Amino acid sequence: MKPDWNPLQRELARFRTERVPLPLWWRDDDATRDTMALQRLLGVSEGLDIPVHLAVIPRPATADLAAVIKDAPGAVPLVHGWAHENHAPDGQKKAEFGHPRAAAIDEARSGLRRLKSLFGARLLPMFVPPWNRIDPDIANALPHLGYTALSTYTPRAARKEAGLVQINTHVDPIHWKAGGGLMPVDRIIAALVQTLQDRRRGRTDHLEPLGFLSHHLVHDDATWAFTKHCLETLLQGGATPCNLLDMKDDLP
Repeated sequence: MKPDWNPLQRELARFRTERVPLPLWWRDDDATRDTMALQRLLGVSEGLDIPVHLAVIPRPATADLAAVIKDAPGAVPLVHGWAHENHAPDGQKKAEFGHPRAAAIDEARSGLRRLKSLFGARLLPMFVPPWNRIDPDIANALPHLGYTALSTYTPRAARKEAGLVQINTHVDPIHWKAGGGLMPVDRIIAALVQTLQDRRRGRTDHLEPLGFLSHHLVHDDATWAFTKHCLETLLQGGATPCNLLDMKDDLP
């Protein structure tokens, strides 16, 4: 049975009627090197004319990735932790920077330095903690290392905290709890409509760009198809694509 996109289209129509802005940004996690999946991702980005913000894992990142991004004006690299290694205590949800660690600050500093050396001015100094979890004390240290923004998951509570602009993601189509693959599309659409309603009704910050989160390395064909169709529906419904690098001096 084909998914029903009508609820999303109706909600987007309400945004247009009520003249509520809908900025949209796309974040894709776990890039390290040039792959066929990365090329497919960049092709979707170019075809839809929406930038893709690549959360790059610094330690394994390669020079060939930097060369690809240099030739892809719609690709914006971000700092995705350090090595994407789980340091959570036993029994806790996975996290690389979710708990105090002696090496955490040095790793965050090294991540920014390494990616600056690879990408130069193309790098947006936004910290994206693996598994979207970060300890408050580590977050508080990030501005002193040169970071200006932080991105995790779910609507932000405030635009700026501890000197960092928070720009999160809100839509993730992968069914992680089932081991991967695409979550049932009707469930994704229903959650996205609820997210939009919360923004339109003032329950969450409607000025925060709506964040679509993808993971190109684990997409199957169904996930690729959904990603393209969902982004296309949002754009056709009035969402405005954001390139956060172009907005770096006044992040929304």
